[in-house]
Amino acid sequence: MPKHPDPSRRSERSRQAILDAARELVSEVGYGKVSIEAIAARAGVGKQTIYRWWRSKGAVIFDAFLALSEAEEGGMALPDTGDIEADLKLVMRATVAEFADPAFEGPIRALNTEIINDPDLAAQYRERLATPVDEAKKARLRSAQRAGQLAADLDLGLALELLYAPLFQRWLHRSGPLTPEYADALVDLFLKAARPA
Repeated sequence: MPKHPDPSRRSERSRQAILDAARELVSEVGYGKVSIEAIAARAGVGKQTIYRWWRSKGAVIFDAFLALSEAEEGGMALPDTGDIEADLKLVMRATVAEFADPAFEGPIRALNTEIINDPDLAAQYRERLATPVDEAKKARLRSAQRAGQLAADLDLGLALELLYAPLFQRWLHRSGPLTPEYADALVDLFLKAARPA
């Protein structure tokens, strides 16, 4: 009896090819020059296949970025060695390295451009990426609070803004180098403000 091709497997292969193509094209030519047509041609699919799953170029780029983030993070939990300073420095150094990596930086900039101009995409970003990542970060900060390493009354949402906003600002405006030393300095300053009095 002949085997029939599994349509779900073929669909997943096409979906993965589209995400790979979108990521590659953003890195190669920049977000502005990427089109749905170019993604379709690179992925070896028709435009209608892309529009069946995504309503815009920005939505494809977002999913391509999200898939890459999920593959690299291997889970949302932050390290918890019991030493909040060491753990935060490890995470912030990795974040700085990611933002400085040209292969990642292009898609991140493209994604931010789309989020600024597309409220629906901004909502998807918050729901599918930003909120789960922030919750993982807050879980690590709560653990440090329980251990007495951070102030018990620390507002965790505000604490994350205090820690990450300077990095994002420097990256956004290209106002200085993103180095391990910079990551460490952010953690040191954050801990001065966040430790128990």
